[in-house]
Amino acid sequence: MKKLELIFTAILLPLDYLALLLAGSLAYFLRFESFVVEIRPVVFELAYTDFFAILSVASLAWLAVFAVSGLYSVKRQSFFSYFFKIGVACSAATLLIVVAFFFNFQLFSSRLIILTGWLLSIVIVALERLIIFYVKKFFYKRGIGVRQVVIIGANKSAIDIARSYVLNPTYGFRVLKTFTEFNQNSIEELNGMVKQELVDDVILADASLSHYQKINLVNFCLEHQLNYKYAASLLDTKLINFELSEVAGVPLIEVRQTRLDGWGRILKRLFDLIVALVFLIILSPLLIVIGLTVKLTSTGPMIVALPRIGAYGKKFNLYKFRSMVKNAHLLKKDLQTYNQRADGPLFKMENDPRLTSFGKIIRKWSLDELPQFFNVFLGQMSLVGPRPHEPEEVKGYQQSEKKLLAIKPGITGLAQVSGRSDLLWEEEVRLDTYYVEHWSLGLDIQILLKTPRAVFSQRSAL
Repeated sequence: MKKLELIFTAILLPLDYLALLLAGSLAYFLRFESFVVEIRPVVFELAYTDFFAILSVASLAWLAVFAVSGLYSVKRQSFFSYFFKIGVACSAATLLIVVAFFFNFQLFSSRLIILTGWLLSIVIVALERLIIFYVKKFFYKRGIGVRQVVIIGANKSAIDIARSYVLNPTYGFRVLKTFTEFNQNSIEELNGMVKQELVDDVILADASLSHYQKINLVNFCLEHQLNYKYAASLLDTKLINFELSEVAGVPLIEVRQTRLDGWGRILKRLFDLIVALVFLIILSPLLIVIGLTVKLTSTGPMIVALPRIGAYGKKFNLYKFRSMVKNAHLLKKDLQTYNQRADGPLFKMENDPRLTSFGKIIRKWSLDELPQFFNVFLGQMSLVGPRPHEPEEVKGYQQSEKKLLAIKPGITGLAQVSGRSDLLWEEEVRLDTYYVEHWSLGLDIQILLKTPRAVFSQRSAL
């Protein structure tokens, strides 16, 4: 998801909340206008401060109804679809409030304010969403935040989709190029676009392409973390995270790398920020003690910055307390013959001679990894995700294994709590792939709760 689209998704919730507060407040003050009082005299006394306290809580419940109604879905929708959902959601939320107040008339009993608030909520939320809708179109029309699309195919569907995107720039898509087929020449050209980070989506529109080309295209998109869409019934492969859409009358299926998109991505980032900050504050005395001990017991820096590959194949520096001798990475190639992980690209060695005496202790209890909370705070890592690997190790990935790069790596993960370093490489890939495809906040919490047990178990930790 593009940053612009993510920003608009994130601001919907607070803007909706403000719109609901405004609608409720206007309904309250309108009730006490002279022309309304003349028609229907006021028969209750409720100060605005007390009313606002009730309104603040009711609006939160209102937002929950909005969420259930699909008003925070990341799927692109027409404004008419939005307006219909707003009307249904506001009506459902109002009904819930009426039922709640029915059991407690002393809390609030002005039916006129509730009725007025219901109508105003539909109007004000619809206006707010309409403004956002046209602001997005304003940016899209100027090419800001649009998704760059490559279309594969030379049939009528490919032509219709390309023409529709060209004639309607406010859809938020720009066609970079159309390839007639997915052969070696198109692969090389597409590779060049990927290296320049130009491509976001690939659309397969031609059913006449060979099965071999279709499978190669799917694998290419998985390898390079590109969104893949195809005209219905083009692929016989089992797919789990997909979404139906339509362009120029052509049904498209978008294959998502992960469920972690839109609000899921925002929620995970907020969760990471809060938890990482809390842990950094709580663990600060321990961090200082470990850091000073590292410095006093061996020569070299307190914390090392190790190159790792993160989401979308981007390199970042992973922070760890130094557990090895200075310049240990230079000795690694001399130890490759002792590598006990022949089943994959990773390096593992019992009694690694590069470890310091104190390094063995902090490695055993994973205390060397505590500085990674800074990586989480900086947005380079997540609390939960696939294990971050070295650039040389990632070069050894098989094509299907590159799907692990679809999300940020984590301090802990499904593979770590299921066996730590005792797992075979293919088992680790299978578990991390499952996490990428089936992410949920509940799964994150479950993995975090299982992590201490995995750390304190008797399994080896490298």
